[in-house]
Amino acid sequence: MKRFIPLAALAVLACGGADRAQRAMIQNKGSDTLLNVAQAWAEVYSAVNPNVAVAVTGGGSGTGISAMINGTVDIANSSRKMREAEFDAARDNGVEPVEYIVGYDALAVYLHADNPIRSMSLERLKDVYGEGGTATRWSDLGVAVPGCDSDEIVLVSRQNNSGTYVYFKETVLGDDAEYKLGSRDMHGSKDVVDLVENTPCAIGYSGLAYATEHVSMPCIVAEEGGSCVAPAIATAVDGSYPIARPLFMYTAGEPQGAVKEYMDWILSQEGQCVILERGYAPYTDMECA
Repeated sequence: MKRFIPLAALAVLACGGADRAQRAMIQNKGSDTLLNVAQAWAEVYSAVNPNVAVAVTGGGSGTGISAMINGTVDIANSSRKMREAEFDAARDNGVEPVEYIVGYDALAVYLHADNPIRSMSLERLKDVYGEGGTATRWSDLGVAVPGCDSDEIVLVSRQNNSGTYVYFKETVLGDDAEYKLGSRDMHGSKDVVDLVENTPCAIGYSGLAYATEHVSMPCIVAEEGGSCVAPAIATAVDGSYPIARPLFMYTAGEPQGAVKEYMDWILSQEGQCVILERGYAPYTDMECA
């Protein structure tokens, strides 16, 4: 079995014994949903511990998990839980991933600001996004959207290496269902919101933290006759929002040294108040100034 040495340790070892004060480098990669808060964590932590630098990149949950398995990053960010096949691949590579829930997110549905729809059910979303669904025009949903002369529903989605793509598929479409063909698949969460903001015919989905005042977010009904719940930090925390989800970070084995200190800080009150400030829900009750 391979012996895995964390990159943060390698960064220090590479400096030689003469200069142990050299900054440790932690490589952190993955989910675009978590990208904003991961960058904020890295920035704040640079003041907390100036001897550690955290390099953050996106690319999607699957990309981050693969990099963690292959030993090219210390921490993978993911907006979905690792698959069993990914755990198996990690173990085959001598890595035993350790999972952390670092917060919660409300996966919002985004509409153009002029779209009159204010509520949607999960069943209706499945009809819009799912293969075999009959809703292809806004008139199929009983509305006329100003500026959408074609009446066509323009589907905005994520690429299939995205944890958001996987979570939406599992929660809204169902494990055995597939997306309709013809969607515009975006690289990042912000790209989804930007496209919807500028496309009257569009509908998209993305993390709540990427919301702007230029888009509309309908409340979501889990079952016919049920309450319509708006995406919010509070409804993500209490689980009442039907498309709320945990957010994960994975380390390659039990973290040591700089990586352990960083993960401990992320889960501390100070770190969790950073995630709250960025529009996500902390993993546990926190009081922030």
